[in-house]
Amino acid sequence: MGRPVGLEVNAAATLPRVRGKLTPDAPLAPLVWFKSGGAAEWLFEPADVADLCDFLAALDPAVPVMGLGLGSNLIVRDGGVPGVVVRLGKAFATVEQVDATTLRCGGGASGILVSSKARDAGIAGIEFLRSIPGTVGGFVRMNGGAYGRETCDILVECEVVLRSGELRTLALADLGYTYRHSALPDGAIVVSATFRGHPGDPAAIQAEMDRIAAAREESQPLRSRTGGSTFKNPPGTKAWQEVDAAGCRGLRRGDAQVSEKHCNFLLNLGSATSADIEGLGEEVRAKVKARSGVELEWEIQRVGVAAASPSRLREGLGEGVSP
Repeated sequence: MGRPVGLEVNAAATLPRVRGKLTPDAPLAPLVWFKSGGAAEWLFEPADVADLCDFLAALDPAVPVMGLGLGSNLIVRDGGVPGVVVRLGKAFATVEQVDATTLRCGGGASGILVSSKARDAGIAGIEFLRSIPGTVGGFVRMNGGAYGRETCDILVECEVVLRSGELRTLALADLGYTYRHSALPDGAIVVSATFRGHPGDPAAIQAEMDRIAAAREESQPLRSRTGGSTFKNPPGTKAWQEVDAAGCRGLRRGDAQVSEKHCNFLLNLGSATSADIEGLGEEVRAKVKARSGVELEWEIQRVGVAAASPSRLREGLGEGVSP
């Protein structure tokens, strides 16, 4: 498809020089779990932190910037993502032991890698990251959590590159954490995080990781095209219970379906568009609201612009853009 609606960045010459990889019109569907959605106007995979800092410092401040991890908790709308999508590659997928209970992790490191390194070092309390299909950058931004633990329980500090290109270290208290939310500014990219657990026996840590993996396998549609938990748990109840009680288990819109195995998961059965998936989610929200008065809040991030006619595309970014 063509370049997404957005700010006109018409030639690579208008963008700062990089040492990493900068790709125009980069399809994002292969990079996200739903396997749907449009292209990034530009996809930037920086060589290292300095490359990212230099690029953002020189980039026109009006160009929107968005970070992309494993794409597990994300709907990329069919019209694509304007501006620059930053994806941290192998240079950022590092985990180093700082002391007996502390790890320093690159923003591109996966939850499986972090939890495995913690196990090998005899650091307990980090096992829950094994169950979250994302990267450190996403955990920090969204206060990712599972099985009774959250990122805020283990985070000491993080390093972020602000939209201005400034590299800044933020302490836990600076992040303003609440449930599945942080106060990180738009356009900021988390390049590393320091996590602290407590001493533990590697065999016991592995046993807990195995327990978590088995529970997840039993209850969640892991082998499907999905985006993970769709809605945040409302106060005093569970999102899946509200969805089920509203009669939405198995509900379909095109090839988008509410999972029958865990009805807080949406599925792409094959050829669903992002509009199908997001529309199904909104239908579920409406049915739950009508039945119980509960207002479900999206946990999945929805970014980019909806597909539209050429005349509408010329109108600009529109309301659908998430930076």
